[in-house]
Amino acid sequence: MTQQPRSRQRGISFLGLVFVGGVLAVVGVVAAQVFPTFIEYQAVAKAAKKASAGNTVPEVRALFDRAAEVDNITSMKAKDLEVTKDGETIVVKFAYEREIHLAGPAYLTLKYAGQSK
Repeated sequence: MTQQPRSRQRGISFLGLVFVGGVLAVVGVVAAQVFPTFIEYQAVAKAAKKASAGNTVPEVRALFDRAAEVDNITSMKAKDLEVTKDGETIVVKFAYEREIHLAGPAYLTLKYAGQSK
């Protein structure tokens, strides 16, 4: 009669599970703070596109302010826009930063920039 070899246990240890869970929790918290800033960036880009329909700089800024009020954009104001003309097309450029406090003296800085097409 032959003896069958003992099968080796496979899987993750409890400490490994705690470590992976901790890393996933930290990543989840940071992602939950970054996601709203990305949504706001998309709203700013949409507002800049709407504002580029204006013909004068004050009109472009007024259109942006109206769109920013509707979409609750707080990161920038119309005065922060750079309005230029490329041929016959109005181009609205924007750039801003958002800081997310992580822990102690650590911050995550996100730099957003874009322009209307």
